[in-house]
Amino acid sequence: MSERIIMRTGECLVAGGPPFTAAEPEVIIGEFDGPFGSAFANLLGDQVQGHSRVLALMNTDMMVRPATIMVSKVTVKKTAYTSILMGTVQGAISNGVLDAVRNGTIPKDKVNDLGIIVSVWLSPGVETVEDLDHEALFNIHREATRRAIEKAMNHEPTIDFLLENQDKLVHKYYQKGLDAKKS
Repeated sequence: MSERIIMRTGECLVAGGPPFTAAEPEVIIGEFDGPFGSAFANLLGDQVQGHSRVLALMNTDMMVRPATIMVSKVTVKKTAYTSILMGTVQGAISNGVLDAVRNGTIPKDKVNDLGIIVSVWLSPGVETVEDLDHEALFNIHREATRRAIEKAMNHEPTIDFLLENQDKLVHKYYQKGLDAKKS
């Protein structure tokens, strides 16, 4: 049996594909018989308008293991957005979870004891794209999910890395930091 996984967190940003296909999942992974299990059950049972919580499905009537809840970071207002989120992106997240099991990041012997919560960011303008590249969207969200899980399970970034690189790490959208780099 693998070591106990109380609660682990990770995130990943994958961009650079066609417009509106970037992914930035944040994940929490833990065992159901502890604090994570309570959070998982409460999250699934406490629905909020515009931020529905759903189990990640491979296809209708086929949820992924470990059980995974998707929560949208963006308020869902349009049916087209919902269709993309609960179709292409949901399938991508499910496949990213299975990829993490297949590559050994998530121990196969723990898939029924663990759960994953994925906070999903899907660009709010995605529903306006006429010829949305669903394959690129799928692949980017799949990769981002797998990588976020890997970072969570491997405790990345490490505190040593963060401390050593603190002055080099400037948030992409921190304007003062961007202005300082230009000078």
